[in-house]
Amino acid sequence: MLGTCYNDELPTDAVASLSPRQRLLLHCLYSRHWDGLVRQRHLEKVVGCTDPWVVPFVVQLVGEYVLEILIVICDELRDLAAPGARGHLAYGQFIADNPAFFARTQRRVVSYWSCYYRGAYASFRGYPGCTLLDLLRSAASDSAGHPWPNLAPAGARVDGYG
Repeated sequence: MLGTCYNDELPTDAVASLSPRQRLLLHCLYSRHWDGLVRQRHLEKVVGCTDPWVVPFVVQLVGEYVLEILIVICDELRDLAAPGARGHLAYGQFIADNPAFFARTQRRVVSYWSCYYRGAYASFRGYPGCTLLDLLRSAASDSAGHPWPNLAPAGARVDGYG
């Protein structure tokens, strides 16, 4: 599991002095910060990158409770729905190579929806985390050559009656 960052953010001039790769690494590390606003700010700098070492940092954030972060990921990873697109290939390969990590991510998405967002999203199908899981499973299915297991509830509603 990726660790949590407790360091203060670097000053803007210090970040500007880094190479592009160093900045990307810094943004990935700060995407694990304890403060959700800091995580979101740094996520916005890396979410469009399909480098294989960046993808795990974004997938980790899919399994978190901050709705605004899920929305950023949904908005930025539109090409997950397009087979053959760079994002579709990169995320699909990562999930196919790391099935236990993605299974845990799926369970976390469902758990956070149930705990925090069931009132706002009576059906899991309407929750942005569900949309992301569907897109990621599709990419994984294409990469693996077989349907990817869906660990999400089918049509769960707030009253528990389907």
